[in-house]
Amino acid sequence: MDTPPVLNQHNKQEYPPMHTAEHLLNGEMARRYGHGRAFSAHIERKKSKLDYHLPVALTDAEIKSLEDYINNVIKENVEVTEEYISQTEAMDRFDMSRLPDGASQTLRVIHIGTYDQCLCAGSHVKHTCEIGSFRITSTRWLDGVQRIVFKLD
Repeated sequence: MDTPPVLNQHNKQEYPPMHTAEHLLNGEMARRYGHGRAFSAHIERKKSKLDYHLPVALTDAEIKSLEDYINNVIKENVEVTEEYISQTEAMDRFDMSRLPDGASQTLRVIHIGTYDQCLCAGSHVKHTCEIGSFRITSTRWLDGVQRIVFKLD
C-alpha cells in the first residue's frame, strides 16, 4: 500500500460533516453562477457562513433550489475520495490564489463523486449521508456580496 505524501500541516480541525457540506455548496455556487467559490468562509460545527461575489441577490427560489440540491446529494450517499497531485498539475485544474505561501509541492484534491473537486487539507466525511440535513438559515446581499448562512440538522 502506498503511503500518502507528506503535506503541509493544516492549521485547524474542521467538523467533517459541515466542511463537506461547504464543499458541496461552493461547487454548486461556482457552477450555477460562474463567479467562483466563496472568497470568505467561516466554518463551524453549529453554523457556517460563506461569502460570494454576485452582481445581484439570490432569490428565495434560488436559495431553496440550492438547499434542495445539497440535500439530494447528501441522500445519494456519494463517496468522498482524495487524490494527490503536483502543484504544476493543479495550476491547470484549480484556482491557486488561496494556496498558502510555502505550500508543499504535492497537494490533495477532495472529490465528492462528480459533484465537486477542490484543493483542500481539511477533514471530510467518507460518504455524504454522514452530513445530515442541510439547511440555509439566512442570506444577505450587500454591495455585491452574497452571504449564505447554513447549519446541519
